[in-house]
Order: sequence, then C-alpha cells, then structure tokens
Amino acid sequence: MNVIKLTSPSDPAAEPYFRLTEAELKRAGDDKAGLFIAESIPVIKAALEAGYTPVSVLTEGRHIAAVEENLGGSLGETPVLTGEPGLLEETAGYRLHRGVLAAMRRKPLPSADETIAGKRRVAVLEGLIDPTNVGAIIRSAAALGMDAVLVSNDCCDPLNRRAARVSMGAAFRIPWGVLPKGDGKADAEYLKARGFVCAAAALSEGAVPITSAKLDEAHRLAVFIGPEGPGLSCETVAACDLSFIIPMAHGMDSLNAAAAAAVAFWVIAGSGV
Repeated sequence: MNVIKLTSPSDPAAEPYFRLTEAELKRAGDDKAGLFIAESIPVIKAALEAGYTPVSVLTEGRHIAAVEENLGGSLGETPVLTGEPGLLEETAGYRLHRGVLAAMRRKPLPSADETIAGKRRVAVLEGLIDPTNVGAIIRSAAALGMDAVLVSNDCCDPLNRRAARVSMGAAFRIPWGVLPKGDGKADAEYLKARGFVCAAAALSEGAVPITSAKLDEAHRLAVFIGPEGPGLSCETVAACDLSFIIPMAHGMDSLNAAAAAAVAFWVIAGSGV
C-alpha cells in the first residue's frame, strides 16, 4: 500500500477530513464532482464494491494491518494517510472511533424517474435532517425489502459521513435519488402521477392500521416518513392518498422515526424477504 505519514494537520492531503464541511465536500475534488467521507472498514468496503473511487484513506497506525488485509487489494496506489492518534484527532476534528476514514469520489446520481423505474415499494424521506435517522432508515429499507429510497431536497444527504456509517453501507446497496420538487405536496403529486399510491406515516384523522389491505393491495406504493417531532407537514399528509399508523400499547402514540420506518417496511415489503 501507498502509506504516507502525516506530520502536520495542515497537510493538503488531509483537507477533506478536517477543513471541508459536508456542503463543501459535495463540491470538492479535482473535477468538482464532489467527495464524501466513508467511515469504518465495512462502509468503505461497501463503497468500493459499489464502484466508488477512493481519493485517500486516513487511519491510525495500529489499523494499517487491518486496512491492508480488508481493503489493500482494492486501493492500488491510493494514499493511505497515517500518523499519531493525537495528530489525527486534531486533523479530523474528532476521534477516529471506527479507526479508518476514506475520502471517496461521488458518482452522478440517477434522476428520481430512473430511481423508481420498475420499482413497486419506495421509501420517501421528507425533511429528515438527522443523519442517524436517515442512515438507520436507509439500512432498514435495504434490509427489509424496499425497492428504492427517495429523499426530499431538504433531507440529510445519505452519503453524509454519519448517515453512511449508521446505514452500514446500505446507501451503496439500495437505489436512491433526490425528489425533483421543493415540498412534500409536490413530491406526492409527482409520485401519484407515476402510478404510486402515496401513504403517509402520520397520526391523522382517518389513518388506517399499517396492516390495512389498502396498503397491501397497492400495485405501486410510496411510504412517506417525516422527521422527529413535527412529522410530515399537514400539506404532505393531505396530498397523500392515505395515512397509516402503527397500533401502540401502554398509552404510547408513536415510535422514533427510524423504528417506525423499520416496522412499516417489514409489514409492507419485508415479510417476503
């Protein structure tokens, strides 16, 4: 491997890891096509297997052997940056708890139409800004049999470092794209025009249980999941064809967004996995 020892946090090679924000990473790289940071060997491996190109790897010296064993055959001459733990923490701005980071080149995203072509069960993430929830929901969507994921243009980027880590690389395994519209109502109309029944996860009047035949019988179904606290907007819920709830016990009215999404995906698509 092409191992390079860092001696200063100002080394230009380490720039993606400590000087660029998530927004800046999207515009970074030699061709300005954007970068993202993959964290942990399993996530980096999933990205490599999906055809993403590494720009560099950053790791503590004690993980060099593991990097070579698990990733060495795929890295070629990619610089593997290393140094003392204190220097790397200063460089990255946070402790390398997962041991290994990689700056990867983004690939062109498919359009929303391309993402849903031929798909029957699609998860729609509207306005979720918490990367942990986004990563967990994408992981559940992939694991429980959903066909694709669409995110609104105000949703956390699925390739955000934390989101990709929490998803355990699922963002590299399930098709996903960004909705072309600017709000939930328009997004629902966009999907209905393409033959989808739009179902909102919402505590609204007239909501049906998640086990309702109305969901099961839909030939194409788009499941809208909203953020913690406020949930989906009233406009989004009204634009959907129906709302559904997960029946609760012990006086609880709802689950965490990621937990609710996992239950919904299992009932809607996962029972056949």
